[in-house]
Amino acid sequence: MSSTVPRFGANYTPSQGWFHHWLDFDLDAVRADLDSIAGLGLDHIRVFPLWPLFQPNRTLIRPRAVEQLVSLADAAAERGLDVNVDGLQGHLSSFDFLPAWTQTWHRRNLFTDPDVVAGQAAYLRTLAGALADRPNFIGMTLGNEINQFSGSPHPDPDPITPAQAADWLRTLLDACEEGAPGKLHLHAEYDASWYQDDHAFTPAHAARLGAVTAVHSWVFNGTAQRHGRDGTATEHHAAYLIELSKAWAHDPRRPVWLQEVGAPAPLIPAGHAASFTEATVANALDCEDVWGVTWWCSHDVSRSLADFPELEYGLGLLTNDRQVKPAGRAIAKMIEEQRAAAHRPAPRTTALVVDTGDDETAPRRSVCAPGGAVFEAFARLTADGARPTTVLASRAEDPHHLAGRGITEVVSPGQVL
Repeated sequence: MSSTVPRFGANYTPSQGWFHHWLDFDLDAVRADLDSIAGLGLDHIRVFPLWPLFQPNRTLIRPRAVEQLVSLADAAAERGLDVNVDGLQGHLSSFDFLPAWTQTWHRRNLFTDPDVVAGQAAYLRTLAGALADRPNFIGMTLGNEINQFSGSPHPDPDPITPAQAADWLRTLLDACEEGAPGKLHLHAEYDASWYQDDHAFTPAHAARLGAVTAVHSWVFNGTAQRHGRDGTATEHHAAYLIELSKAWAHDPRRPVWLQEVGAPAPLIPAGHAASFTEATVANALDCEDVWGVTWWCSHDVSRSLADFPELEYGLGLLTNDRQVKPAGRAIAKMIEEQRAAAHRPAPRTTALVVDTGDDETAPRRSVCAPGGAVFEAFARLTADGARPTTVLASRAEDPHHLAGRGITEVVSPGQVL
């Protein structure tokens, strides 16, 4: 259940060395970064160990690396910051980080090979266990957008079925719970789960497994290109994903974590980043049951590092030398206002029908993607002043389900477009 005041955080991108900082871990530099994050009024960070560095061999989880992670969490606690830890990195900012024992001569399916899955479970259990007694430890995220390894457009995918994806998720979520019982453990996928018809990770997985539903909102997926930098659909994309997730949730009050959202240039120019940030966060907070908003990211990526997509360099709330950027000032102001007002969004009583076929566990999803009927109808309703949510077609005539969610009106995309 989300609190009255949502959580506000940042995905921690170290100012020195990016996530390669684990190779030359400098706790003083980390402390300086955390000081600059806490100075914005944020209350938590999401942290990214690099899987190949922490578990270079299937049966070797480096104790020193785990100690460094714990020391980072303790430094965060000293600054009033809680910590969520991503395990399987996995994929970050266009780069893949997989240990050698899963690749080339040892190539094995990341999701179905018994030895690989057992090694992953041991790793996640170890990280969770090392932090279990820390009061500022929120819990584990299995990995960052790990679903991108399961199918297109990845150049070397590990194919699986939706049933295999569900088994893998349950196994690893159980490992996190074994390591740190009672913490908030979850998984996080990129938006193919919601938008791509043949993707093995589905909305049912996202909205039913783990303690909360995580959504990652990136308007470079065609939304900003189609609707412009300040279009209704662009500024409400994160809110759309939050509300879309509720169509599949069994619990009508299941919390949703906007775990990644950012202002990608040049689609969102630097001069427009602050206003995009304000609009996106305000619209997300107009949704009920939002656990929190975690901006991507804390600090810009240094221009001394090569081969990143151009948009990755300038996503920080702070510069590479820890100076607050306009988007950072916008976030800080909104945090102050939200905590002072303790805003509670009004219920959304109008639901848009999501007709994705008969199988909720492996649905047709392209109707939900940018340009699809559900997405465009949601944007049209929103532009007209409505505050829509979504409901699966299979539940659109169930009075008990509708009443449980507070829905009084159901409309189809055809009625809107």
